Amino acid sequence: MADPKDQEDHDASTDNVDDSNHDPHFEPIVSLPEQEVKTLEEDEEELFKMRAKLYRFASENDPPEWKERGTGDVKLLKHKEKGTIRLLMRRDRTLKICANHHIIPMMELKPNAGSDRAWVWNTLADFADECPKPELLAIRFLNAENAQKFKVKFDECKEEVRKCQEGTGNTDSANKVAEKLEELSVKDKTSEEKKEEEKKEIQQGEGYSVDAL
Repeated sequence: MADPKDQEDHDASTDNVDDSNHDPHFEPIVSLPEQEVKTLEEDEEELFKMRAKLYRFASENDPPEWKERGTGDVKLLKHKEKGTIRLLMRRDRTLKICANHHIIPMMELKPNAGSDRAWVWNTLADFADECPKPELLAIRFLNAENAQKFKVKFDECKEEVRKCQEGTGNTDSANKVAEKLEELSVKDKTSEEKKEEEKKEIQQGEGYSVDAL
């Protein structure tokens, strides 16, 4: 007669084998189709891309200071049909936009506090926060060589936009749009007062180095 203990051991080992081979399969209750996410970059040609750190000049603070906006790839993108060029920068990981504005001929990159790897410029309509507003921005690269490459391409884009505007008979169209946005946001100030304020802000920003941040 079989030993009851041996029978129990055999049953236990059989159970273990069945558990190890068990592979349940469950059908999903709801099937979710893949959705293509549009970034609006699909209609643009990438002219330039390089890693950098971006800042905005917080003139409203006392004292005024540069505030970091994020680190990521700064891009210069040309629309395939319209011919417009914009500067776009997204933060690493989150991909949240920290700079988004059109390149226009009147823009000028200036050295930041004498630094050879950082540039300062002014835009009348930055769309990083969806609502357009004027910003004084600064961008810092890893080294002087990268900073110079950015400036060369930035200036090339300005010239290309200028020629495109002349070719379509809309030389000042982008400038006029920016100026109109400016008027809507500062109705209580005259044009001369605003220009003087922007000039003062740029001079302040140039004097505050982002290299120390």
